[in-house]
Amino acid sequence: MIGCKLLRNEDGATIVEFAIVVPLFLTLLIGIMDVGQMVYGKSVLTGAVHRAARNTSLETRNTNEADASVLDAIRPVLPGVTIETSRTSYYDFADIGRAEKWNDANANAVCDAGETYTDENRNAQWDDDVGQDNSAGTANDVVVYKVTAKFKPVFRVPFMPKLWTDRTLTATAVTKNQPFGNQTGYGATAGSCP
Repeated sequence: MIGCKLLRNEDGATIVEFAIVVPLFLTLLIGIMDVGQMVYGKSVLTGAVHRAARNTSLETRNTNEADASVLDAIRPVLPGVTIETSRTSYYDFADIGRAEKWNDANANAVCDAGETYTDENRNAQWDDDVGQDNSAGTANDVVVYKVTAKFKPVFRVPFMPKLWTDRTLTATAVTKNQPFGNQTGYGATAGSCP
C-alpha cells in the first residue's frame, strides 16, 4: 500500500518539469536574440555602407568621414565593433575583377615568365585584378567599397561556448563617381611577366 501511494504522489512534479523546460526555453530565447542581433546588425551595416559609398561618390567626398559614419551607425547595434574598410576603383563596371591584359602564350590563364602584359593600373607589376586598391577613384570611376565588421556577441547562447567567439559581418557597395571632371584612363606601359 505504501508503494502505491508513493507512485501516485505528484507533489513536486511541477518543479521537475520547470527544471527541465526552463533551460531549454532560455537557450532557445537567447539563441533567437543572438540571431536577431546579427540580422539587425547586417541590415544596419548594409544601409550604412551604401549611404557612405553614395556620399563618397560625390566630388566633395571624404573617405575618412564615410568610414566614421559607418562605424557610428553600427556601434549601437554591435557594441565593441571594429571595422576594416577597403576601396578598389575601376575605369568601368566591366573591369571589376578583370585581370590586366597580357599575351597568354601558353594559355594557362597565368602571366608567366616571358609573356608580356600591359600595366593598366600603373603599379609596375601584372595583377589578376586591374583595380586600384585603397583608391576612391577619379571622376566617373566605379568604386567597390567593402566593410568588414568584427564584434563579440552580446547574447551568448548557454551551453555553446564555441558560438561565443568573435563574429564577422561584411557589406559591399558598388557606386560610380559623379562626373565632376575628366576620367583618368588606364595606362599603356608594357612589361614582362616575372
